[in-house]
Amino acid sequence: MLLDRPEVQKRLETAIEQARQAVTEGRDAVQSMRSTTLVGNDLARTLVMLGEGLAAEHGNGRAPEFCVQVQGTTRELAPLVRDDAYRIASEALRNAFLHAHAARIEVEIRYDPRQLRLRVRDNGKGIDPKVLEAGARAGHYGLPGMRERAKLVGGKLAVWSELDSGTEAELTIPASIAYAKSRAAHWPRFWKKGA
Repeated sequence: MLLDRPEVQKRLETAIEQARQAVTEGRDAVQSMRSTTLVGNDLARTLVMLGEGLAAEHGNGRAPEFCVQVQGTTRELAPLVRDDAYRIASEALRNAFLHAHAARIEVEIRYDPRQLRLRVRDNGKGIDPKVLEAGARAGHYGLPGMRERAKLVGGKLAVWSELDSGTEAELTIPASIAYAKSRAAHWPRFWKKGA
């Protein structure tokens, strides 16, 4: 019988595992679209909570050291930017906690006058250069999804990695897109009180 051949059985097992991973990633994506992503409009606080949750899942006291740093004056983010920046950062954090075997994972949020910059970096095993060059691992949609989200909000995502030296993902979004403006700035002049 055909299934008795080891190479056929191995291919079948691989296909089943890839299907299982695709279903899990799809379910996680749908869940993240439905869930409230942020506590108020505080990106840093929400990422701290996510990182602490991922560290707790790591268990056995072997979780990597984790920190979130904020530079510049915190600004309110436009709702779509806020949600997609969180989703990009959460994908990068999940990858770092689950796959990097890192001792340290850092998030840096920088509110510059000209742009919002969000960086997630780890000192783990890094990403295979072939995967980085291809833009994704076969059957995985994390990196392409992160890039698509960045593009949709008018930002750029850069990913750097070297084997045994860690990975860094950096999202930059121009200030004119990233930062929420006061409602009055969007109202026609004749609507303003005293105009």
